[in-house]
Amino acid sequence: MEFTGITLVTGAAGFMGSHLVEYLARRGVRVRATARPRKDTSFFTRLGVEYVAADLTKPETLPPLFEGGVDRIFHLGAICNFSTPYEALYPTNVKGVEEITGLALKNGVRRYVHVGSTSVYGYYKGTPFREDSPREPRDSYGRSKRDGEDVVWRRMQEGLPAIITRPCTVYGPRCNDGAGKAFSRPTSITAIPGSGAQLLSNVRAEDVAAAVEHLSYLDSAVGQAYNLAEDTHPSLEEALMLASEAFGTKPPKLHLPLWLVKGVARMDGIVSARRGRIPDLELDAVRYLYDDYIVDNSKLKSTGYRMIYPEFRGSMKQIAEWYRAQATGTKTA
Repeated sequence: MEFTGITLVTGAAGFMGSHLVEYLARRGVRVRATARPRKDTSFFTRLGVEYVAADLTKPETLPPLFEGGVDRIFHLGAICNFSTPYEALYPTNVKGVEEITGLALKNGVRRYVHVGSTSVYGYYKGTPFREDSPREPRDSYGRSKRDGEDVVWRRMQEGLPAIITRPCTVYGPRCNDGAGKAFSRPTSITAIPGSGAQLLSNVRAEDVAAAVEHLSYLDSAVGQAYNLAEDTHPSLEEALMLASEAFGTKPPKLHLPLWLVKGVARMDGIVSARRGRIPDLELDAVRYLYDDYIVDNSKLKSTGYRMIYPEFRGSMKQIAEWYRAQATGTKTA
């Protein structure tokens, strides 16, 4: 499958969306980026990418996105945190999917790639999450992502050539939201939640971008779901130590019982809500720390995709170089 028309990227101003736009632009793809209206669009201007403002919760703003011939869509437009209630997530994470997929069908889009989340699986049950694992989300964010997926599965039955992807914890340069920010920039986390022995699954934003584009070309991927995750599973303590080393912050040494971490997260959530911000450690995110969280990526790798950052330790060394380069104003590849 080849794409000669416009590739539309929704949620293009977000963390993952911006990495995908950057990746596609460097490969010479004709990209149309969209997100909610904003004053600063210099990021897209520097890349030579067309930017068209639209709002998934305002259907009347969406038809112009399809003008000129869109033949591929990467849908990343979503609210991505554990602090927003379902009622506030629904207009974007569910109804917005209905709107964009309906227009994709109407306009004859040749490929729709949905970027969801492994949060649809819910809490860990002792075996690595595979694409056919039960979807049993236990929080508002996970439920909204499952319900958004269900829209896509239904559209497939209506003829939409769609692919569903499920990244786990995404981290990397420019990350300011979600659990991945703990490994992407200096944070206020100064203690290790619980024993610290819990195993994690993570994935770099650059791999999300490269993997979804790789899958978009595969006719065999249509109608399928794919987990996006690294090959390795560092412990929580190891991951936090590597992050502190990367960003030159004091390594956390104190272990806090998870019941106490939950209490701190609950109070921080109340204070953060009053200040209009998302806390560094969200209460619903803490609930995932009681067990391991291992995501199986073998289905993705069976398609021939090769990870850019297959293991966490090497990835954090690269992030450390990137962070130092930002601090000194030098350029990195």
